[in-house]
Amino acid sequence: MAGDPVIQARSLSKSYGSQRGIERLDFTVEPGEIFGLLGPNGAGKTTTIRLLLDLIRPSSGSVELFGVDPRSGPALRRRIGYLPGDLRLYERLSGREQLSYFAGLRGLKGLGRAEELAARFDVELDRPLKTLSRGNRQKVGIVQAFMHDPELLVLDEPTSGLDPLVQQTFHALLDEARTAGQTVLISSHVLPEVQRVADRVALLREGRLVLLDTVEALRVRAFARVEATLAAPADPDAFAGLPGVRELSRHGQTIVFGLQGEPDGLLKALATHHVVALESHEADLEDVFLALYTEPGDAA
Repeated sequence: MAGDPVIQARSLSKSYGSQRGIERLDFTVEPGEIFGLLGPNGAGKTTTIRLLLDLIRPSSGSVELFGVDPRSGPALRRRIGYLPGDLRLYERLSGREQLSYFAGLRGLKGLGRAEELAARFDVELDRPLKTLSRGNRQKVGIVQAFMHDPELLVLDEPTSGLDPLVQQTFHALLDEARTAGQTVLISSHVLPEVQRVADRVALLREGRLVLLDTVEALRVRAFARVEATLAAPADPDAFAGLPGVRELSRHGQTIVFGLQGEPDGLLKALATHHVVALESHEADLEDVFLALYTEPGDAA
């Protein structure tokens, strides 16, 4: 990745009267990067995306796409492929008619890559959109976002309504976009999906940016999970004070630990008990996410 940022947000804020939107977001998305915007529903992901695309205006702060204001007009918009989280199509049109409409707006001759992508996603383009299932309408939305090979893809909850096999096709499409040097901003509350595809992630909590890092760095930071089942219940404080270890839950004789760093201390403590079963799970974004959302106050 090289060159000026594709997206640059500086102290970006949006309020809706007395209601919170987002507050003072600072982040960049670099050329060729897949950037994940994470958070539960209501965290501010869609508000952030709408500000980036000039669908709403900020209360304060600023944002630039390709070094210019999002208000710059059609020439800028043709460089972007957008899939909204609340996708709405002209239901009386067929998929082909809808895509032809988008192609005209983007100055394309013909349908661009639409036919190829529709075949890959197995979506019929000649049926009225109102007769398609939610998943098939979402496929049409994906096709319209990618059909003109945009430099920047902004995808808000893109796999909503898609079955697992179609999700695999979508992930392959993202891999191809990365190889082609396209930049992708993808918002989701599905953590394994973002962990699979993203280079960096930003986590929003109640409209604020509480974490921004690479996926690999977060894996190092996260707690691995170790689940131990003992032959008899252990004392409540049997594993208290172990370096890098915290007890996450206890169900009868089964204890789930969060482990950061080497497991030596925990293994030695477990060795003083009769261990019936022991499982270890690699740390992932879900562990980071749960830690940040269950601990009081903001984290960074």
